[in-house]
Order: sequence, then structure tokens, then C-alpha cells
Amino acid sequence: MANKRVRDLSYTIMFAAVAFVVFTYAKINIPVPGAGTVAIHVGNAVVVLAAWLLGPVYGGIAGAVGLSLADVLDPLYIASAPKTFFLKFMIGFIAGKTAEKMGLHETDDPKKITKICALSSIAGLGFNVIFEPIISYLYKRFLLGTSAEAASILSAWLGGVSAFNAVICVIVAALLYKALYKPFAQVHHA
Repeated sequence: MANKRVRDLSYTIMFAAVAFVVFTYAKINIPVPGAGTVAIHVGNAVVVLAAWLLGPVYGGIAGAVGLSLADVLDPLYIASAPKTFFLKFMIGFIAGKTAEKMGLHETDDPKKITKICALSSIAGLGFNVIFEPIISYLYKRFLLGTSAEAASILSAWLGGVSAFNAVICVIVAALLYKALYKPFAQVHHA
């Protein structure tokens, strides 16, 4: 029992580190004049992958910690870290829980795996596409005191960029899962 917990925490830390590195070093920043910055990135694919491999809670924590830490250490995103923590945890939790309910770990059928990966990642990332702009508007407007106009502009950009990121992340996460789930299961359950 203790060994499993240590192993789960170790993998959670590893996925948090991967999410941090992917966002920190492989993103494309898009400045939004007068409103802030948004980024094209595949960090959310790491969150979804972690949720599939580790489960909804550990995967959500990995994404929340890794991507929030990336925000904290980047002057462009530091103010976004608290909302990032919540949103990334929810991506992982929703994607992981949906995959569990659909039986991701009970099948070896490639078509079923692809279907479950697609639907569960759409569920988690769809949450982000809907709630990232809403939470960002409320966060910027009422907690950070940003003007209504600037908060609205940033939210509009976030909606579009989040949707673009989601499409890319659905594909990337599914491809990574199909490549990694068998080797990971052998090591993780050894």
C-alpha cells in the first residue's frame, strides 16, 4: 500500500514536471493589446494523459501543480496561477473520471480506446473551453480590477485559443496514450 502511494505520487510529480516543461518551453505567446497574453500550447494534453494513466485525482493534481507552477514562474502569467490551478485540475479530473466510467482500462480494442480517449478528452477540455473565458473574465474583472473592456477582450481571445488548443490536445493526448499505455501499465502495476 505504501509503495503504491509513493509510486503514484512519484508519477504525479513526473507528470507535473512534464506539464511545466511543455508549457514553459513549447508555447507560443500571443499578446492581446491592452488585455494580457494568451498561449497556444499542448500542456493540457499532458494533463489529460496523466489523468488517463494515473486516474482523475492524481492526473488532475499533476496538471494543476505543473501548469500553475509554470504560471507562477512566468511574469506574463503569474497573476493567472490560482485560476490555472482550478481549471487544470478540472480538466484532468473530468477527463480521467469520464475515461474510467467508459472503461478505458478494461479494453485492449484499439477502436474502443480511440473512442474513449476522444470522448473523455473532449469532456475535460470542453470544460476548459467553456469555463476558461468565463472564469478569466470574472477573475480579471473582479479580483484583479481589470477594466471590463480589457477583461472582455482577453476572455474572447481565451475562448478562441482554448478551443484551438483543445483540438490539438485531443489528438496529441490520444496518440501519446496509445503509445504509452501498455509500457506504463507494465511498470506502474509491477
